[in-house]
Amino acid sequence: MTLGTTSREIMSRAERPSIDSGEPLRVLLVEDNAADSELVLRELKRAGFDVTSEWVQAAEEFRLILEKFVPDIVLADYNLGQWRGMEALEIIRNKALDIPLILVSGALGEVTAVECIKQGVTDYVLKDSLPRLPVSIRRALREQRLRAQRKQAENELALKVEELARSNRDLEQFAYVASHDLQEPLRMVAMYTQLLAERYRGKLDEQADKYIYYAVDGALRMQTLVQDLLAFSRAGREGTKMAPVDCNLVMRQILKNLEAAIREKNAVVKHDTLPTIVANSSQLQQVLQNLVNNAIKFHGDKAPEIEVRAERNGMEWEFFVSDNGIGIAPEHADRIFVIFQRLHTREEYPGNGIGLSICKKIVERHGGRIWAEASVYGGTTFHFTLPAPDEKENAANRGAEPKNLDTKDEEQKYEPSGSLVSR
Repeated sequence: MTLGTTSREIMSRAERPSIDSGEPLRVLLVEDNAADSELVLRELKRAGFDVTSEWVQAAEEFRLILEKFVPDIVLADYNLGQWRGMEALEIIRNKALDIPLILVSGALGEVTAVECIKQGVTDYVLKDSLPRLPVSIRRALREQRLRAQRKQAENELALKVEELARSNRDLEQFAYVASHDLQEPLRMVAMYTQLLAERYRGKLDEQADKYIYYAVDGALRMQTLVQDLLAFSRAGREGTKMAPVDCNLVMRQILKNLEAAIREKNAVVKHDTLPTIVANSSQLQQVLQNLVNNAIKFHGDKAPEIEVRAERNGMEWEFFVSDNGIGIAPEHADRIFVIFQRLHTREEYPGNGIGLSICKKIVERHGGRIWAEASVYGGTTFHFTLPAPDEKENAANRGAEPKNLDTKDEEQKYEPSGSLVSR
């Protein structure tokens, strides 16, 4: 916005393009001295800028000019008589504009200058050091471009994250619906192929018996796969209701559930005193029970020895489930958590490769991580982390009853075929 004939003449002279047009620059000058404005514009032109500019003096003029002229840079004197250049910064912020503001002042103390920069001014240049102004402007514009690029990248990332989350929700919904709706026809196929086997096994030739066996086996395996897929999809769909959970009670229930497997393999399962954490009790039990059950299943020549413990590491609890089993090669340490990925044939070890992927899904929904490493026992140690409540949450949870898992308080021991030890 121009103010009078003198200012228009100054702007006209300063804005007239040179023969070699330089960098385009839209400048808004906030200055009460016409001569100083002309000196600033001449310095910019000398530095290679092709300047388009407006000049204002009052705060209201500054507000109005921003409605029709959005500059690349604002150059403001610190003291403008009726108001200060710092007020221009507040006006820019109120309009949600990202425009660098540089103070161009005759005198500005170091303390004041530092305070202005703390409040958001990009830089300051004294009027007797105007040759430094083009350098300051170029730096300010470069920083502004970087901010804009970073903001654009963040927005694009947020959109991709939302698209990925929506895609995952759609896939989970599809997996749930598909596995749920497939159960009934698969049940019919499995039931009638089994009836066919019972009625006609041995009554037809050997080749027919083999075909019937393949049909029954395939139907049962498909039924198990669908049930596992449904379990996996439910792990993502169920709500995660958090409450204080005593992990010692969780372990007692797990040992009770796995009593038959422990006796059969003559396994020894030990656990230290475990913490009370905030988690979904049924899902935490599912994770620990799956890891302990795998340790029993994938044992070597020796009887399985399994240890469960936990350590507080800053703002999280790290759980360890160690065994002396067959171990996992380092190159397969990530693959084992992928759904339906198996390292062994079904003849060697039963299962469909779903359990660890469910564990990973549950742990990540709780805000934790899960991974596997070689164990000091010669087998594998599975680690997973869960957030540890801060002191305020601890205080709030002290009065809450830990989740009861319908277990007895006494220590459980099974001898001689299996052992369950609590320390």
